[in-house]
Amino acid sequence: MDSHANLYATVDLGAIAHNVGVLRDRSGADVIAVVKADGYAHGAVPVGRTALRAGAIALGVAQIREARALRAAGLDGHLIAWLHTTDADFAGAITDGIDIAVSSPRQLAAVVQAARGLGRTATVSVKLDTGLARSGVAPDEWDATAEAIAAASAEGAISLHGAMCHLAFGDVPEHPLNSLQGERLDEAVADLTRRGVTPELVHIANSPAALTRPDLARDAVRPGLSVYGYSPVPEIGDFGLIPAMTLETRISLIKRIPAGQGVSYNHTWVAPRNTFLGVVPAGYADGVPRGLSGRLGVHVNGRVFPSVGRICMDQLVIDLGPDGGGVAEGDRAILFGPACASAGEPVPTATDWADATGTIDYEIISRVGSRAVRRYVNDPAGESDE
Repeated sequence: MDSHANLYATVDLGAIAHNVGVLRDRSGADVIAVVKADGYAHGAVPVGRTALRAGAIALGVAQIREARALRAAGLDGHLIAWLHTTDADFAGAITDGIDIAVSSPRQLAAVVQAARGLGRTATVSVKLDTGLARSGVAPDEWDATAEAIAAASAEGAISLHGAMCHLAFGDVPEHPLNSLQGERLDEAVADLTRRGVTPELVHIANSPAALTRPDLARDAVRPGLSVYGYSPVPEIGDFGLIPAMTLETRISLIKRIPAGQGVSYNHTWVAPRNTFLGVVPAGYADGVPRGLSGRLGVHVNGRVFPSVGRICMDQLVIDLGPDGGGVAEGDRAILFGPACASAGEPVPTATDWADATGTIDYEIISRVGSRAVRRYVNDPAGESDE
């Protein structure tokens, strides 16, 4: 661990393990933990390892490259990758025993060709477009795809492991399309079974469906956001999930400025009185949205101090008030974390940032930059780095 970094993303692995348990209990099904985008910027390897140890039966990623990196790091659990371009490394995926989810008969053909070239059987899932109109086999290509799956399976070029789709309205639990998408997936699975190939693992439910629609669980649920502790339907509740990441740093500089002094680029904020400023070494290159300029609060010593002026690439400024707020250079500064991470005023959360900028907390946490050194605490396996 780098002990001299300006910024840390501290990840509570005990929270990850807890959240996997919540999702399993709420859904009544096994859990496929989604660790794409480097585990939503939490670190795919430690998060994936923790999730598997906590009972997840598989890990899901978007790209084969992500899955191969997990395998290279020693994770021997079931890995599923589901987003491929025409130059995807299907041969590498087959070599590493990665479950390749195909979204068209053309992708399936490319996987079969790679398997034949290697003289090996590829593990394959089929992803269906049941209403999202994004990735997945289009309805008018289903018959051709199902026929090709059956033929490739009979040949021994592939072993069909899974069938999956993705919900368009998972965060609107009672939307009728959710049930309809489930029915369409079931029909496709029945069709495959009639053709002599039955998938071992059928999954549809994302985080909101895993938490609110156990009837859609099928063999397993496939949550992403909630593994990291955030509710995808906060208006319903937090479900006992624990946010795993705390984005934190230390006050790098304190200075006194007189009334009338402008702060940061273009002086969008001018001090109305003599006051003390604290410089926080984090900015939009680290994932702090520039759109939060003047609307961000930073938690220091139990108090939340307002940001003033423009958020810059590497730093932002907070107003400590005329008496300095009892803050000293080197004091811990929490940008976001679990709301009860410290005594005093509540710590700002990633959801607070998302609400203030009109986005979703998925985007906030996944954009935490690489300069924030990841450090891991509370590892149930006893391997945390502090």
